[in-house]
Amino acid sequence: MKQMRNLLTGIFLLLGMLLTTLPATAQGVEAELGSIAKRDDITAAEQKENTVDVKGIVFGHIGDAYEWHITTWGKTHVTIPLPIIVYSSQTGWHAFLSSRLEESEGSYEGFSIAPAGSKYEGKLVEHDAAGNEIRPWDISITKVTLSLLINSVLLLIIILAVAQWYRKHPQGSAAPGGFIGFMEMFIMMVNDDIIKSCVGPKYRKFAPYLLTAFFFIFINNIMGLIPIFPGGANVTGNIAITMVLALFTFVAVNLFGTKTYWKDIFWPDVPWWLKVPVPMMPFIEFFGIFTKPFALMIRLFANMLAGHMAMLVLTCLIFISASMGPALNGTLTVASVLFNIFMNALELLVAFIQAYVFTMLSAVFIGLAQEEHKEVKVK
Repeated sequence: MKQMRNLLTGIFLLLGMLLTTLPATAQGVEAELGSIAKRDDITAAEQKENTVDVKGIVFGHIGDAYEWHITTWGKTHVTIPLPIIVYSSQTGWHAFLSSRLEESEGSYEGFSIAPAGSKYEGKLVEHDAAGNEIRPWDISITKVTLSLLINSVLLLIIILAVAQWYRKHPQGSAAPGGFIGFMEMFIMMVNDDIIKSCVGPKYRKFAPYLLTAFFFIFINNIMGLIPIFPGGANVTGNIAITMVLALFTFVAVNLFGTKTYWKDIFWPDVPWWLKVPVPMMPFIEFFGIFTKPFALMIRLFANMLAGHMAMLVLTCLIFISASMGPALNGTLTVASVLFNIFMNALELLVAFIQAYVFTMLSAVFIGLAQEEHKEVKVK
């Protein structure tokens, strides 16, 4: 009882101190903001230059681009120019580096980047005879494309290195250690705990695709958390990438579906009045064919996109609060760094969980399409 009383007393004292210091802190912050607002020697250009463009930073990172921005030293932007390859219906094929656009004041060979507010904002466009913006056939190597190629090559190197070890060591030899042993444990975990248990007896047919999908998503998620080149690109936060992955699962489910699977869609085992004269249940089951891959696509895209945005907004707090005085800026800086450490640790877990969930749901959908009803004869 005495300890409880001492604890309550300490809490009330702490609250009292906070209540007494909050007005003074608020007055100090208000006075500093007021002094900043009253300064008339800051021009509009200086104010615009010193304002942090949070929207531009966030959407510039999570979006695609024709160049890879590394860092900025003072007023110098360190970027990697990427090849632009387009086909115009008016002038034919064009291939040049994205740095040509900057050297030519934003336009090169009739092509330019669509400005903000345009229908094709951020995309390469050309103009027709009437001056309207039109999109050429664009197969450029963008930031997401280059990151996708780098991560795919890295994944191939890892998997082929593991396969090479097993090719040199016959079955029954000593168990591998180090990185090879870790990869063996990782692969067997995915194969046994996800694929084998969810797909069923025919799991061997679908194991190569599901293992590829898991490690492809996982390595792209991990590389997206590395802030320096060749990491940092938001590959799995791009809906085009997740759409293609979901499309592969859609094909695997429906192309290899059994007769029982299609029967349960068009003539499910439900009361007859749910099927005729209005085919309500067959319509719902048929609609479910498309909602499953759609859910896979949106789940992976939204989770990875939200994680990148949260970390960027927390980082921008440091620069947003720079004009609010050293006390508030220091407090928010410490909070931003601590929250960013927590979010990075959480995103490492999310990188694994999202690969796990996508593979597990794909395996479940494939397993449901492989079921066959066995007729039991009753004597």
